[in-house]
Formats: sequence, C-alpha cells, structure tokens
Amino acid sequence: MNDALHLPQRPRRNRVSAAIRSMARETILHPGDFIQPVFVHDGTTDEPVDSMPGQQRWSLDGLVTFARTLADAGVSGIDLFGRIPSHLKTPMGEEATNPDGLIPQAIAAVKAAVPELAVMTDVALDPYTTTGQDGLVIGGEVVNDPTVAVLVQQALTHARAGADLIGPSDMMDGRVGEIRSALDAEGFTNVGIMSYTAKYASAYYGPFRGALDSAPAGGMGKETYQMDPANSREALRELDLDVAEGADMVMVKPAGPCLDIIARLADYSPVPVTAYQVSGEYLMIEAAAQSGWIDRDAVMMESLLGIKRAGASAILTYYALDAARRLQG
Repeated sequence: MNDALHLPQRPRRNRVSAAIRSMARETILHPGDFIQPVFVHDGTTDEPVDSMPGQQRWSLDGLVTFARTLADAGVSGIDLFGRIPSHLKTPMGEEATNPDGLIPQAIAAVKAAVPELAVMTDVALDPYTTTGQDGLVIGGEVVNDPTVAVLVQQALTHARAGADLIGPSDMMDGRVGEIRSALDAEGFTNVGIMSYTAKYASAYYGPFRGALDSAPAGGMGKETYQMDPANSREALRELDLDVAEGADMVMVKPAGPCLDIIARLADYSPVPVTAYQVSGEYLMIEAAAQSGWIDRDAVMMESLLGIKRAGASAILTYYALDAARRLQG
C-alpha cells in the first residue's frame, strides 16, 4: 500500500513564494494580447469622452501619436470607431462607404506612420444612420440582405484604405461569407475577418453609444438581430456559420458577463476566440475606483486575466495601454 496517498495534501506549497507562484501560473497576460478600441472624430484637436472618463476622441494627428504609443508598449492592434458628424448621417448610411471618409483617412494615417500595428475596423451602419441601427431600416424593420450589400462595400472601402482586419459587428445573417468573397475577388486575400459572432443585445453598451452619438432612435432596440443574453447554444450555431463562411477569428461581446460563452466557444472553435471588454465594464471599474471602493489597477488586471483564463486569445479593451504598461513594469 502506498503510504504517500495518506499524507496530508499541501497545495499551498505551490503558493509559498512569488518565484514558486510564477512557476505554477497557468494563465499569463502579455501586451500582445490586447487590442485598443479607439474613437476618432473629424476635429483638429483631441477631446475627452464625457460618457467614458479617461478615453479620448482623437483627431487624426492625435490618433497617429496614440498609435505609436500603443505599438511601443507592445499592444498588438487598434479597432477604429468614428464619430460621424450629424449632417453626414442619413437613413441609408451612405457615408459608410465614402472612400474619403473619416475611417479610411484614419486607417491610411495609422498604417503609414505605424505599419507594425494591426488596424481593425468596425463594419456596421449605426454611426452613419439617423436611426442608430446597425442595419438599414425599411418599413420599420432592420432588413438583412440589403444591409449586407452595404456592409460589403464598407468592408471593401476599409480594405482599400489599408485595414488589416475587418470586424463585422452588425450581426446580419450571411455577411461574413459575402464580405470574404468580395475581399478575395478584389485581391484582399490577406485581409482577415474578426467576426462579432456572439454579440449580445446587452445593456453594457451605453457609454460607447454616447462616445459615438450612435444610440438607437425612436425607441427601437436591437433585439431582432443581436443575441438574447439568455442564450448559450445559439452562440455555437453562430460560430459554425461564421467559420464556414470564412471568419479568421470570432468574438464574444461583452466579455465579463459572458465568460461562460468565451469558454464554451474556445473549447469548440477551430479558429481563435477573442472577447470585447465593453464600455459598461470599463466604466464600472472606473466609477468604483474613483469612489475609492476598489484598487483600480488590481481589478483591471484581474478582469483581463479572467477573460484570458476563460479562453480568449485576444482581448479588445479600453485598458490595453494601461495594462500593457503595467505588464512591462
């Protein structure tokens, strides 16, 4: 009989010192895990985002400087979101496909100045439409196929400007396949697609909509196309469809309330699973820290660690720069 089986178990031996804890650590964050969501506007100066203290709407010059700072800190990429002037918003969102628009200018500026930084773009119509919906509203309904046709042109506009990754965040059916086919037909075979595969109709997006002035108008929500937060199996169906249509990476949004979804997709997915720590998650940490109730940096890092531990290969987070600098010491 093996007497060792009857010895007291001492898991704490792997926690006894910082050096031993480092050896036993299962999940390790790295600056390259992070993608920084970035707000840009058509102004000549940078301005604070009232709904998201600590975040900026960058001018093109400010964006380039910030992009260099991110790259120097080891952050892998940025995701561009534009605050479109109200006079350019229309019911059909024509500005989304303008080759001389704000986002194409921002893509070109960053790729010219900081080519090593991956540039991802958001493909959806909510910043460009008077309705604030991710798709076209016709007859009181967000219509699928006419929206996809516009999204394809938006994606091509971004690819022509130099985007590395297209991020369809609209949740229309079939859009990944149509975008992939269009990109390949124009020779953009190296432009990847990070699909918003499990994007939930979440209450956590409010501060973001304030940053872009893109809140839905007229009392119409987004529940007819974004996923029900009550559902889990549905995410697997969306994953199968997006991968079959050519998605290179898939995303879960929001991250913190959906750690179970991240883990479930990560166990099942043949492509990398990413997660978006959204504006509401960011603001709750900031507000609690400003009240003195939590240690901001410690909670920031723990929240990111939890997202990666759940299975995320990369994390879109407004803390990308702060976290990268903390990891660099």
